[in-house]
Amino acid sequence: MAQTSSGLMAIQKISLHGTTYPFGDNRSVQQAFPSAIPAKQSDPFLMCDYFGADSEVDRKARHEDDFPIGWHPHRGMDIASYWRKGTGRHGDSLGNRGTFSTPGMQWISAGSGVQHAEGGANGKEDEYQGFQIWINVPSQHKMDDPDYGTVPNEQMPVQSIGTHSQCRILAGEAPGKSLMGPFRTKQPVQMIDFELHENDTVEFDVTDGLDTVILYVYEGSLSSANNNESTTNRNLGDGAVLLLDADDSERRRISLSTSSDQTAGVMLFAGKKLNEPIAWHGPFVMNTQEQICETISEMRKGTFPPKRVDWDYRTWRSRPKCFGCA
Repeated sequence: MAQTSSGLMAIQKISLHGTTYPFGDNRSVQQAFPSAIPAKQSDPFLMCDYFGADSEVDRKARHEDDFPIGWHPHRGMDIASYWRKGTGRHGDSLGNRGTFSTPGMQWISAGSGVQHAEGGANGKEDEYQGFQIWINVPSQHKMDDPDYGTVPNEQMPVQSIGTHSQCRILAGEAPGKSLMGPFRTKQPVQMIDFELHENDTVEFDVTDGLDTVILYVYEGSLSSANNNESTTNRNLGDGAVLLLDADDSERRRISLSTSSDQTAGVMLFAGKKLNEPIAWHGPFVMNTQEQICETISEMRKGTFPPKRVDWDYRTWRSRPKCFGCA
């Protein structure tokens, strides 16, 4: 285990999340990266989309096969759908279907390929909030068999921190290394959701060896970060994205504070850089353009995804009667 150090990481950059329209219509999300932090600096993290009820990214399903985020493919990345509020709902080509309580998470290591669909458990009148996070994987794991997990609220690791705040562990080690997050990523990462209450300070060390560190203030505001005098309420408010210097092994510590009238939701993204070429075409992330073309060819031939159930996973009633039996 790494020894706790007193050295605070330097802040390299503070940006503001952007607004993107991933569905080709008026539904929008707030994007921490790559909008605020480009892919080379966020490596191995590819994308972080944040949505709330005002984003209109969801609607109530009309029937069991209705998903407002319809069936679409992925290859070559790990994906987490982390819901903080509302109800999560998911289906995929491995035959997984279901809803989960929140705060909770559904994740896929896409590997050689999956088709999946999401949403429909929440109407416009419901309160919902969450993230979709994409993480790149090493070239030797791009074509692994896909993997999947659902983590309902009662299985999400939660730890107290500071005087009266808490954090939820999505992946990697918890502060103090007492818990491990359930998201099984191919590349080493540490992903933690910090919920800071009023007038509190939380301090923790980032796991050794992780050379990308990003903080995303997705809700509320901080009074300071790493005791940096240049950080103020104005630039540490809702939507602030901080890139930290993670190259100094003697400076691994992060300190976040709120004042007496502040609360904050802050996501930590720490990971080990891949430093590999990226060929990115929509839902496919490979290393070469040739691999992208091969994937598109498989889609056209109907041979994608190569590993899937042998029944029509888009139609839930077509599943075998014994499917999912112990």
